[in-house]
Amino acid sequence: MATMSKTHHRSKATPRSQRLVLLCIVAVAFLFLFTSVISTGGLALPYRTTLIGYFVRSSRSKRQHSLSDKYLYWGNRIDCPGKNCETCAGLGHQESSLRCALEEAMFLNRTFVMPSRMCINPIHNKKGILNRSDNETTEESWEVSSCAMESLYDIDLISEKIPVILDDSETWHIVLSTSMKLKERGSAHVYGANRNELNNSSHFTNLLLINRTASPLAWFVECKDRGNRSDVMLPYSFLPNMAASRLRDAAEKIKAQLGVYDAIHVRRGDKLKTRKDRFRVERTQFPHLDRDTRPEFIIGRIQKQIPPGRTLFIGSNERTPGFFSPLAIRYKVAYSSNFSEILDPIIENNYQLFMVERLIMMGAKTFFKTFREYETDLTLTDDPKKNKNWEIPVYTMDKGKEAAS
Repeated sequence: MATMSKTHHRSKATPRSQRLVLLCIVAVAFLFLFTSVISTGGLALPYRTTLIGYFVRSSRSKRQHSLSDKYLYWGNRIDCPGKNCETCAGLGHQESSLRCALEEAMFLNRTFVMPSRMCINPIHNKKGILNRSDNETTEESWEVSSCAMESLYDIDLISEKIPVILDDSETWHIVLSTSMKLKERGSAHVYGANRNELNNSSHFTNLLLINRTASPLAWFVECKDRGNRSDVMLPYSFLPNMAASRLRDAAEKIKAQLGVYDAIHVRRGDKLKTRKDRFRVERTQFPHLDRDTRPEFIIGRIQKQIPPGRTLFIGSNERTPGFFSPLAIRYKVAYSSNFSEILDPIIENNYQLFMVERLIMMGAKTFFKTFREYETDLTLTDDPKKNKNWEIPVYTMDKGKEAAS
C-alpha cells in the first residue's frame, strides 16, 4: 500500500513538472523570436537587449511598435531644413508637406518620425471673429509661435494607417541611440534620392533609420507626381480627419446643434494681397477673388444650390466686423463665435480653430470652397488656386455672367 501511495504521489507531480518545463521552453522560444527578429534587421547582439527591454516595458495602452520596425526621419520641423526654417508656411502648406512625408513612410513600409511641434505662422494666428465684439475689429493674436503636434492630430489614429512616433518620445531616443552605435549599419543620410531608389536598394532597406534630407524648398516638393491623382497614396482629406480627439468632439457637438446645414469657406485676408507694377497700377494674383467673396456675389453664386432659409455655416479669415451680415437676409448664418461655450475651453491657436471649422464644413449638406481643387468642387470663384501672374483686380460683374444670372 505504501508503494502504491508513493507511486500515486509521483504521478501527481509529473503534470506539474511537465507544465514547468513547457513554460520554460515557451519563454526561451519567445526570447529567441525577439532576438531573431532584430537580427534580421542587421542589429548586433549588444544592442538587442536595449530595444527588447524598452518594448517589453512599454505601456500596452499606447500604439505598439515591433522590434522589426525601421524608421524614416525628415527633420525636427516641417519644411526644415530648407528656406522655411526661419519662418513657416500656413497650415495648408505644412499639411501638404506632412502628407508627402507620410506617403513616403507608407511607401517604404517604415515608421515615420514626426516632429513633436508644429510652427505657427503669425499671419495665420489672428483671433479674428472668434474672440471679438460685433462692432469692433481686432488684430489680437494668440501668443504662441508653435504648438504640440498632439494638440492638432490624433497620433494613434494616424498610426492605424502609417506607424508614427514623435521626435520627443522615448522610442525615438532609443532608436537614435541604437542607430548611432551601429554606425554605417544603423543609419544613412539621404539627399537627392527618390522613394523608388530608396525602396530598390538593399543598402537602404536594411538600415534601421533613413535620415532623409528633404528638399531645400519644402517637403511637399518631394512628391513630384502629386499632379497624377492616381499616384497620390494619401488623399487631401486624410489629415483633416486625423484631428485630435477633442477637436473632433467639439466639431461633432457643433454639428449636432446646427442640425441640417450648408457651409462656405471664404478665403480672403492674405489672398487679397496686391502690389504695384512699374506703372503704379495695383495687381493681384487672384483678380476676381475680392469681388467673388463679397456677400452680394456670394449670394448669386450659391443661391441655386442652397435655397433661402437654410442654415449657412461660414468659415473665413475675414476679420471685418459685420462683413457677412448681408447674407443673414437670406440665410440663418452661423459662425464659430456662436459656439464659444464649446470652443473657448479647448482652442489655443488659430490652427486648432481652423481644424474644427474644417470638420464642420466637411459635414455640410452642400459645401462651397473658395478655390477649386477637384473638378466636382463647388467654388465661390473661378480664379485658379495657383497663379504666378499678377493681374489687375476686377470688381464688376462679367457681362456674360451678368446676363446668365
